[in-house]
Amino acid sequence: MPPKINRKAIKINEGKKHRKIEEDRLGMRIQSETIELTKDEKGVVGISIGGGGPYCPCVYVVQVFDKSPAFKDGRIRCGDEIVAINGITVKGERKSAVAQLIQVSLNPVKITINKLDDANTKGKTLDILIKKVKHKVVEFMDQDSADALGLSRAILTNDPLAEKEKILEENAEFYRHLVAYFGDMFQYQQKISECQKEFGSIFCDLAAHEKQQTANEAFSAFGDKHRMIAKKQSESAVPLQKMVSDLQVYIDHVVPDTRLTIKKYLDVKYEYLSYCLKLKELDDEEVEFIAIQEPLYRVETGNYEYRMMLRCRQECRGRFMKMRDDVMVKIELLDQKHVRDIAQHLATFAKTMSKVHLECAEILKDRIDVPIEIDLEQLNLSIREGGTNGGKSSRKDVDQGEEAAEMTLNDNPLEGDLIDVESDDLTFRESSRISLPRNSIGDTSQPLLGSDSPTAELSLIDIS
Repeated sequence: MPPKINRKAIKINEGKKHRKIEEDRLGMRIQSETIELTKDEKGVVGISIGGGGPYCPCVYVVQVFDKSPAFKDGRIRCGDEIVAINGITVKGERKSAVAQLIQVSLNPVKITINKLDDANTKGKTLDILIKKVKHKVVEFMDQDSADALGLSRAILTNDPLAEKEKILEENAEFYRHLVAYFGDMFQYQQKISECQKEFGSIFCDLAAHEKQQTANEAFSAFGDKHRMIAKKQSESAVPLQKMVSDLQVYIDHVVPDTRLTIKKYLDVKYEYLSYCLKLKELDDEEVEFIAIQEPLYRVETGNYEYRMMLRCRQECRGRFMKMRDDVMVKIELLDQKHVRDIAQHLATFAKTMSKVHLECAEILKDRIDVPIEIDLEQLNLSIREGGTNGGKSSRKDVDQGEEAAEMTLNDNPLEGDLIDVESDDLTFRESSRISLPRNSIGDTSQPLLGSDSPTAELSLIDIS
């Protein structure tokens, strides 16, 4: 048998008279229900109450604490009126007396409540929407600027998502730099491959037009090696292209999707802060009227507007907490993906570049003999002579060469148009020399001579 409650100690006078004022429910419906709650080890049910005498005829729930018996039960919500405790009517009583009655009650505690219906749809007023817009504007201001403009606001302290959002922006900027760098590397590899391929084609064309066998083989070897290098460079560009594509997907799809989720979270956050600010304004208004000892209509008629805002704030807080947890999990997964993918991409890049350089060095390791001799001193001398003598001197030398050749053919018909290299006649040797000088500096038809050529002219001599 449960012990009797000392009603005198609780000081509840059920017969106390109150001024009869009709309650203004603002068009909302109520529904009565009796709930049994079991106290936790601390002896509380987990609710905070407000209202009550002498100003308000209703005692209502202001807050339901997380992980409390009332929170786990889920039937009691903010704004609901407490009508009776264990069958004892508490209508119009002081909230301190109602709290004491709950405290001395034994398990289970029977609480009769009037539940508010349709509070969520009626609570989102124009004032809430304006406060929501104001919070969006103030979010990007510093505190001093907002105070100077006189913008009242509710601030969410210790919001861990603000730091996570900053990290997300830093990661996105880092990925943009990586995409730009690897994109340039991909373009460079492609250009190097094209240049090497062009070199290979040129050397192979030279080999096709070369009559000497050793020179043909040398040019062919050069062309083949350049083409092999071009192939290796082109193959190395494939992993780089895939790497750039993966990083671009992170920037183009993952980051915008996360930002959209954060935007939805911020929208719920601003709405929640708007309800908090509205309730603070209503509390301040109530305190002002109590200070001047004037009755406030909404308080005397059941304070339904305040209770409606309490219900809306609770519902919005639930959405806000759920959205914040989802965003936190999503950003945490992105951080893990960021760390894992960056390490993988950088390792792939290092292995790819190391592999292509080693393969190119292996291709160029073998030595190729080049059977081409170029007398640079003779070439420079011919350029200087061509630039000094001009076109007239060149034409004169050509005419002299033609006359000398004709004289040689006429004087020695039986020698087979050959010149005797043992002849001591210097005049004849000078006349038998054919000079093929350069017509201009831009002429590149100068024959390639050996390093032992004595003059800047080409002597046609039969060596048998």
